[in-house]
Amino acid sequence: MTTPILSGDADGWRARRTGVKWRQYADDVLPLWVAEMDAEPCPPVVEAVTAALVRGDTGYPLGHELVEAGAAYAADTWGWTLDTSRTSPVADVMTGVSEVIRRVTDPGGPVVVSAPVYNAFFGFVAMTGRRVVDAPLDASGRLDPTALDTAFGEAATRGERTAYLLCNPQNPTGAVHTADELARLAALADHHGVVVIADEIHASIVHDGVFTPYLTVPGGERGVSLVSATKAWNLAGLRAALAVVGSDAPPDVAFHEVHSHGASHLGQIAAVAAWTEGRPWLDQVNRELAANRDLLGRLLAQRLPQVGYAAPAATYLAWLDCRALGLGDDPAAAFRERGRVALSSGPGFGDSGRGHVRLNLATSPAIVTEAVERMAGSLA
Repeated sequence: MTTPILSGDADGWRARRTGVKWRQYADDVLPLWVAEMDAEPCPPVVEAVTAALVRGDTGYPLGHELVEAGAAYAADTWGWTLDTSRTSPVADVMTGVSEVIRRVTDPGGPVVVSAPVYNAFFGFVAMTGRRVVDAPLDASGRLDPTALDTAFGEAATRGERTAYLLCNPQNPTGAVHTADELARLAALADHHGVVVIADEIHASIVHDGVFTPYLTVPGGERGVSLVSATKAWNLAGLRAALAVVGSDAPPDVAFHEVHSHGASHLGQIAAVAAWTEGRPWLDQVNRELAANRDLLGRLLAQRLPQVGYAAPAATYLAWLDCRALGLGDDPAAAFRERGRVALSSGPGFGDSGRGHVRLNLATSPAIVTEAVERMAGSLA
């Protein structure tokens, strides 16, 4: 029998981990908030990073091997041929996103998002001195062409240079955008002169459907994609990402060589090992995540049937509609205080996140079960 990768209990993980997930809250709080896994590490990554430390290979990165490994992985996994001459290492996905925002928009200008969407988008847009414009997902949780057309058109009418931040797959809903949906987005962006910046960090964690890289759809070549191994292989502390500039992107988007300096050398070594030798580990993790996704559905049906839940087609994040529970705009606060379960606050993902929470499934089935029991008990 295969040894589970997502295993262990809360006391064990708290004793082993010193990062934010397990140390942010008191010891009696179960942390199912920030998007990292309670997972045994990928052996090839451990071997590669350990060997680098032993030989003292801790200097500045060169970056070529990361680009080549990323290109080979993309070609083999999604049939996506990256132009390596237009691909650059960057410190992490959101650093790359921020740099593109600065280049293709003006201070105070609009950056369109489709909420509910990755909560860090809002902070990074504010940090760059731009403003968020929401073109929310439709009632079924899909990209809404009408909302996008309206947001893009209003910016174009004002003569503002505009970017759109695409979350592909969508965090927190777990939606996998189809090729047709992305092509429609690309056509709207082209019509209104909008640059699409695609955060594709969750691309390797897909349970249902097929991931489509944004740059591969018609018109997508005018955008920029950010990819990384950090989410799928649980390497948030070993940061490195790739910025892929589409062949028809604005010329001022090109990354300078100095942008590659922020990508950790050990992070690049880890990513190369993950992309080249870590597939068996990832395949097992995805099977375990799918099982946890189904487990959560059964537990909610039994213990919290008022909570709305659509099993995520991608990511290891569950988006829960708690509005029927009467816990106000931020149910996460109530679950944390009364049930001692830390979840991500729904309003942080945009106005449409009110009354919702995001739950991290990337942990052991025992912890998922205990979390739902605590959440249900907190309503008694």
